[in-house]
Amino acid sequence: MNRSKIVAIITGAISLILAIAYLLLVQILDFRGEMIPAPVSQIETSVIVTHQVTID
Repeated sequence: MNRSKIVAIITGAISLILAIAYLLLVQILDFRGEMIPAPVSQIETSVIVTHQVTID
């Protein structure tokens, strides 16, 4: 086999391993159950105040 075929096979194998790992990760995260949003009363709101300073 020439070098380009070996590189293609190795790249394909790595791609398949990453794809299977991704699918397993998604299944594990999905298995945890339904995502429930946080109550509105516990979400902190922040106010950004800006001011301008002039130097005479």
